[in-house]
Amino acid sequence: MKNVLIINAHQFYEGISAGRLNKAMAGVIKEEMEKRGCEVEETNIEQGYDVDAEVQKHLWADLIILQSPIYWFGMPWIYKKYVDEVFTAGLFQQSFLVDDGRTRDDPSKQYGTGGRMHGKKYMLSLTWNAPKEAFGDNEQVLFSGKTVDDVFVSNTANYKFCGVEILPSFSCHDVMKQPDVEGDVARLRVHLARVI
Repeated sequence: MKNVLIINAHQFYEGISAGRLNKAMAGVIKEEMEKRGCEVEETNIEQGYDVDAEVQKHLWADLIILQSPIYWFGMPWIYKKYVDEVFTAGLFQQSFLVDDGRTRDDPSKQYGTGGRMHGKKYMLSLTWNAPKEAFGDNEQVLFSGKTVDDVFVSNTANYKFCGVEILPSFSCHDVMKQPDVEGDVARLRVHLARVI
């Protein structure tokens, strides 16, 4: 991988989320990628962006990493707006995908196979209050055995729909009640080395 796009989806909330952890994690990702000789572009959604420039960044990138806090079991609303604008532009330009993959002439073609972004990879790096124990355990009430990757299939599906390979996600868990920033940074470095 040569070109890496890091998207920081943090959204400030007074007294709850200042963005320091997501900024730190995005910084670690940038540092690790540059150590590997990669060119890195960054987008901080909260600071504003140009839609066409974001389409071009996606086309340029070999690896796209979303750094995001989890608010109410999803990304901040500014990220959804970003996706709607950037992916719709990519569709209209037919640069992200041609269509949904199906044709009337060949009903065997599957929905979600019209992407043009093959050869690219996408990874989630998340920060949230949910403890690690809440995932992958059928005895847990909320997620009932689902993994973080299962919970965020609606996010990764955007990229998979366009032909991008989805990498295993990374999470900083329990960031409000039992933060371990030093441990999270060390785990993120190991995760990046393993999956990239």
